[in-house]
Amino acid sequence: GISIASRVMGVASSTPLNLPDKKLDEVNSDSMSLKVTLGAGCYWGTENYVSNKWGKDGRVVSSAVGFMGGEKPNPTYENVCTGKTGHVEVLDVEIADIAGVGKAALYEDLIRYYFQFHDPTTLNQQGNDQGTQYASVIFVYDEEQRRIATKVKDELSEHLEAGRITGYIGNSISTIIAPASEFYRAPTNHQDYLTANPGGYCNHRIRFKKWPELK
Repeated sequence: GISIASRVMGVASSTPLNLPDKKLDEVNSDSMSLKVTLGAGCYWGTENYVSNKWGKDGRVVSSAVGFMGGEKPNPTYENVCTGKTGHVEVLDVEIADIAGVGKAALYEDLIRYYFQFHDPTTLNQQGNDQGTQYASVIFVYDEEQRRIATKVKDELSEHLEAGRITGYIGNSISTIIAPASEFYRAPTNHQDYLTANPGGYCNHRIRFKKWPELK
């Protein structure tokens, strides 16, 4: 496997990120996967912003929080919290296939929103949460998802370098775009946590309200 730490820090590490070596299936947007898996820090906040805010109008069919990217199968939350398993806290969702919208357009809209509610410039950190389990990662299921995610990330970098976006702490994007691997669902009491506990812990917020125009 490929290490999360070596991918984001450029050094060797014993913390593996279990990425398949096979090339992702090449597909067009009509057959693009509706599965989306995102790492953006603590998965409670990621779930709240994607499932409850972005997805409130039926754009999310189903969702669950859990872990992806590590070598150890069926990790516990306690395992992942050590930061030594290579897993990332993620939200795993199925987005809707909405007539007249298009899968690719809806996926791109979500990826743009993803970059609005978390800070992708703070390496392995969101607010007080630090460790590779809090890495900013877009796990992709096919080449169309990879293409869109890369396009949006590159556009974001251009805006950041030009000073058109100022809501982040840093000045370079640390987000990894990686092939999806096995998803491991988190404990039941971690699912829909902020719905059950509205005042619960969340360090996510909207960093900028609207994407700037490319110059």
